[in-house]
Amino acid sequence: MGVDITYKAKGVTFTDLGAEKVLEYLTAQGSDVAVAGLRVGVKGGGCSGFQYQLAFDEQRGDDVVFEDHGLKLLVDPQSISYVDGSQIDYVDSLTGAGFQVNNPNVVAACGCGSSFQVKDEEAEPVSAI
Repeated sequence: MGVDITYKAKGVTFTDLGAEKVLEYLTAQGSDVAVAGLRVGVKGGGCSGFQYQLAFDEQRGDDVVFEDHGLKLLVDPQSISYVDGSQIDYVDSLTGAGFQVNNPNVVAACGCGSSFQVKDEEAEPVSAI
């Protein structure tokens, strides 16, 4: 079962370090990288409107799937317009370490960096996620 996307998707990619950390985690968990990957999604919430949801998961039938650095990025159909064109990085700083989404669709983010807003947010609510 495929997903009908009415626009040409730019895709979601990894930085070198982001891919290295995903592979490191999947390997440590004994996951098969042929079927498992990083799920990138959004949900409504936070002070700016949306929050990212990142999880290691297996591919589902309606996912939009991108491959980069030999790894899968899994995006549900409701989230694709919000994360299309994004790059997943891994940062390790004094305030903590973890994955970071560099998203060109973001027009505003909250001060703590945990939520964001996109320019067509009013037109396409994501309350069902």
